[in-house]
Amino acid sequence: MTLEHQSALSVLAESLSSAEEGQLMRRILQGALQALVDAEAEQHIGAGLHERSAARTTQRNGTRHKLVATTSGDLAVKIPKTRTGSFFPSLLAPRRRIDRALHAVVMEAYVHGVSTRKVDDLVEALGVDSGISKSEVSRICADLDTEVAAFTSRPLDAQAMPYVFLDATYCKARLRGRVVSQAVVIATGVTADGHREVLGCDVGDAETFDFWKQFLTSLRDRGLHGVQLVISDQHRGLVAAIEQTMAGTAWQRCRVHFMRNVLAKVSKNQGEAVAAMVRTLFAQPTPALVGEQVRVVADTLRPTFPAIAAMLDEAGPDVTAFAVFPEAHWRKVWSTNPIERLNREVKRRTDVVGIFPNPPAVLRLAGCVLIEAHDEWAVTGRRYLSEASMALLSPPEPTALPVHNADADAALDSLTARTA
Repeated sequence: MTLEHQSALSVLAESLSSAEEGQLMRRILQGALQALVDAEAEQHIGAGLHERSAARTTQRNGTRHKLVATTSGDLAVKIPKTRTGSFFPSLLAPRRRIDRALHAVVMEAYVHGVSTRKVDDLVEALGVDSGISKSEVSRICADLDTEVAAFTSRPLDAQAMPYVFLDATYCKARLRGRVVSQAVVIATGVTADGHREVLGCDVGDAETFDFWKQFLTSLRDRGLHGVQLVISDQHRGLVAAIEQTMAGTAWQRCRVHFMRNVLAKVSKNQGEAVAAMVRTLFAQPTPALVGEQVRVVADTLRPTFPAIAAMLDEAGPDVTAFAVFPEAHWRKVWSTNPIERLNREVKRRTDVVGIFPNPPAVLRLAGCVLIEAHDEWAVTGRRYLSEASMALLSPPEPTALPVHNADADAALDSLTARTA
């Protein structure tokens, strides 16, 4: 060991022995980190400090300081500069001064709806005296984009998905210098064995037909199949997109949204009586009685409330589409309440942020919330619908192909000739 190294170690030992208890770990970590940076710099340059060597590739040109935040506090590290080329230690990440432990803490806090100001307070409480800026929080959380993209593009062809729920919620974001509403569309489904899954999400300017069609087409492209019933509200763009992308599936108009539409056409005093009558549609024990009750209620309301009767005439088949499925499923599939709860959780997290800097930031946070919900459903193992009741679903009927019978064709030709 050289005298220089012996002297450096003596100085370090003396400083450690005189350090306060709270500073000891910080000094040890800083010394070790600086030693690793110097060792890598020596290897990169090809020579030690003031060393003559034929392997030298460049010369030192001073140092620059980098602040590294750790759970032991802020550490100042000297990074050697070079006359030619550049050097940055692989141990550290460029433009990042938060170590990986704090990196995970910041992302977790962000996903759980903690504001950037509170994240700053949290980081300071963990020993980072200089805190953390909003831009740095955003840069750290950008690493979540990879995870969200992987989740929203995963294959969906493992199981049939008989029931699919669709809905949207809105968040504020900056776009082209203005604060605008952005639609966060969400799709969930129930698998053939009764488990729930989050199928995907996306962010767009509005719930237009084109946007919904693109989203639903992407679900199909990822392998979504076996869909027998789609549950949603009556947004025109959404309904039209369902008709085009999911031909052959039934559509259930959410009873809660339908009831709101009904109550909007009557006074507050009359609303309860009308609502009670409409609710009788969902209290019938058989599909035949459900269909009959639609006609009965419409005829009863027609003299006094012709507009509501017309609504029942038009929307009756869609509001009661649930009736042809197993009775055990009716309460679970006649409204979008299950996905509404998920929407509220997304809103709870996003309301903390207020106005997002851009639409991708909305997708990042909403996607993380949905991943969390999806994982929770998978871990608990609870079925949304029992496996036995899911077995009652009739498989989609195969398309009937024409059967060619030579004798039958010949007889038909002969009969046609005699008739002529």
